Amino acid sequence: MIRASGLRKSYPGFDLRVADLRVPEGSFITMLGPSGAGKSTLLRLLAGMEAAQDGVLERRGRAVYLDQDNIVLERNVIDNAVFGLRLMGVASAEARRRLRPWLARVGLAERLRQPAAKLSGGERARLALVRALATEPDVLLLDEPTQSLDPKNVAMVEALLREAHTRGRSVVLVTHNLHQARRLGEETWLLLDGRIVEQAPTETFFASPRSREAKAYLAGEMVY
Repeated sequence: MIRASGLRKSYPGFDLRVADLRVPEGSFITMLGPSGAGKSTLLRLLAGMEAAQDGVLERRGRAVYLDQDNIVLERNVIDNAVFGLRLMGVASAEARRRLRPWLARVGLAERLRQPAAKLSGGERARLALVRALATEPDVLLLDEPTQSLDPKNVAMVEALLREAHTRGRSVVLVTHNLHQARRLGEETWLLLDGRIVEQAPTETFFASPRSREAKAYLAGEMVY
């Protein structure tokens, strides 16, 4: 679904280099690493939101990127929800018909006319996710979609992601939550200082990490 080789993206004081990377069709990948490791930058590169300075990136199918801030528009809930479909050329009435069941599933059916900016953090997270899911992307690229959410909202978001995955979507999820990474991931990557230092099936990653860096990270040591 996504292939990359020799990627390089540099900023003052930071250098991201990825020698080889694969996101297979129907995979669920969780990406770990401390703040500043390059996770968000790599996700934006994979989404095509930033251009690498070197390397080759091949993407088959349509990818949707979800920012960690769960951005909502200066519109009401239903107009936010249909925004992705409207960009794809779906008529307003049809887009609203498709989104109503999604909004009911995430507890927003009674909030359709409410300004989205007045929703709670958990509600905004659910709104942003269903807006993306309703467009039926091939790949979901998610940057900490459950950060700062309570357990109930985390469970609801994770259930939606599991369902998307069972329906054949590829998912790349950036998270700081080790338990979440282990619950959801089929494969786990660890980024440190702009490099993927460990890349393994999730159970192998947590049970028997190979690299010194991964062992230290899982032990709770500060790795930079």
